[in-house]
Amino acid sequence: MSVTLPPLPYDYSALEPHISRKTLEIHHDKHHAKYVATANTMISGTELEHADLPTIIKTAKSTGNAGLFNNAAQVWNHSFYWECMKAGGGGEPTGRVAEMINASFGSYAAFRTEFENAGNTAFGSGWAWLVYTPTGLKVTKTTGAETPLTEEGCVPILTMDVWEHAYYLDYQNMRPTYVTTFMDHLVNWDFVNAQIPK
Repeated sequence: MSVTLPPLPYDYSALEPHISRKTLEIHHDKHHAKYVATANTMISGTELEHADLPTIIKTAKSTGNAGLFNNAAQVWNHSFYWECMKAGGGGEPTGRVAEMINASFGSYAAFRTEFENAGNTAFGSGWAWLVYTPTGLKVTKTTGAETPLTEEGCVPILTMDVWEHAYYLDYQNMRPTYVTTFMDHLVNWDFVNAQIPK
């Protein structure tokens, strides 16, 4: 099968107390795994059966196959999201992304306000993103399974999942508290730096 469920890049309890073991077990082992299983069922016996995940996503998008797009894109989005967090993360970035944030937004504080606003105002289920473009970094938000991976010239470098299953067990309906915690304690800036095209 060409769509796989990667293991978490840390132990299930590594992000506590900010994201609980129970949340990661349900989010990764149930939600993420279900997207993988469904995507594999949908591509079985088709020309996409052995394609890589980005190709599956972009083909499904361009051909209007909403069911396959939703499941395949959610596999990619979640795999990327896990990497965007680490124990002891968060706070202000260093390295190239810090320089680019200052150049694109004026300051880390201005970027953070825009990114948190994207997460807090994504209606219903969705994602907040920091993307690299030829003209600089941009904050965007998507709903459902939508992903900037399908947008020409956009390279996702950071995402925050704001579907309720990402935070509800730990924060209930307090999405803004989860968003602030994500920025203060979880962002893996080393991973973000590594996503910026050379």
